[in-house]
This record gives sequence, structure tokens and C-alpha cells, in this order.
Amino acid sequence: MEINTEKVILPFERTDEIYEVEKITELPPKPLYDFVKRAFDIIASLIGIIILFIPMIIIYICVAVTSKGNPIYKQERLGLGGKRFYIYKFRTMYENAEDNGIRWSLGEDDERLTPVGRILRKTKLDEIPQFFNCLFGDLSLVGPRPEREIFYKCFETYIHGFSQRLMVKPGLTGLAQITGLFLRPEEKIAYDMEYIKNRSLRLDMKILASTIGVVIKGDKQNRQKKGQKA
Repeated sequence: MEINTEKVILPFERTDEIYEVEKITELPPKPLYDFVKRAFDIIASLIGIIILFIPMIIIYICVAVTSKGNPIYKQERLGLGGKRFYIYKFRTMYENAEDNGIRWSLGEDDERLTPVGRILRKTKLDEIPQFFNCLFGDLSLVGPRPEREIFYKCFETYIHGFSQRLMVKPGLTGLAQITGLFLRPEEKIAYDMEYIKNRSLRLDMKILASTIGVVIKGDKQNRQKKGQKA
């Protein structure tokens, strides 16, 4: 299916500059790392689902009674090797949020957010259903955040090699996310490539620990970064 990237609305101005991403021809196999990482994903996801089961029910009800639409939002993303899968979130936006075009989200500052959705975005609670994605194997706890196919098509036009993110399984959180900043695609890919080249259990644990800190501190830095980019 042909994808029209002209329909993409980005929250920043594109430059005419072309970015060349370092090319990785082949990733060295890490069977022990892959086995332990998958086992950890399953165990941690199960624990997360059990601990957060009641909060998930409460959030589901809050979203359902405050705005129209299914409280659970699913969207197709690209995973390892370009495999399509549906990612699950609590719905944070009003229905028909993309009637005027496909937009890259501004996070908690997006004007399409519902009042409840704004709180969920700020606290990252909208991402909780993705523990099921981790359990089923579409996501890992740590890895590059999955993107939609249309954004891969769009970004590849000026960030050559952006699709190399698909060489590893995407994650619930990643090296780019723990910066606490709003990153443009050309900035985000630098962190993603660093993770892909240096992935290890130690790095994964460091990212998970840092993610907790980012969630607790909130997105003050994120808003400051956005102001600088405007």
C-alpha cells in the first residue's frame, strides 16, 4: 500500500539538511542476552499487570465516563524487522483526533488531549496496557520506541538510515526517553543507535532505573526543550 507522507503534520519545521545515520550491516548475535531479556520481560510484565490491575480498571472507567470512544486505544506500529503489530494504550485524545491529518504527538502539551488524557500523559499511566505487548512479545521493556510506518517513510526522506531502529525489538522505554526532553527524530535516532550498538543487560537495567526517575520528576525539562524549539 502506498503511503502519502504529505499528510504527516510535524510539531516542528523540517530543514533541508540530510542526515546520514551510521550504517550497521549486521548485529552480532547475543543468544544469552536475548534469552535473559525475554525471560525478564515476561516476568516483569506479569508482575506489572498483577500489581496495576486495579489501577487499570479505575483508569478504564475514568476514561470511559469522561469522553466518547473506546477507553483502550490501539494503533499499528512497526516492530522487529518491520513486523506490524498493534500497540495498546489508554485513550488520551478525543475521537477523530487525526481528521485533519496524521500528527506526531506533542506529548502532554498536545491540544487534542482530553482532561483525563492530559493527566495520563503527564504521569505515563496511559502506557500501562503495553505490559501486555511486552508479555506477548511485540515489545520489550527496553528498546527504541515503536513508530508508525508512515513516520518511518517520512523520516527516511531526510534521515537516511532511520529504519535501522527496526533491527532490534522496540521497547516500552528507551535510551532516548530517559533524557526527559522533547527530541526531534534526528536527535532521537542518535540515542537509538547508541542503544542498538551497546545493548546489554546492564544498560537495560540502567535505562529502567532512569525511567522511574523521569516519571517521578515529570516533564519540566520536556516543556523547556519544546519552548526552545518553538
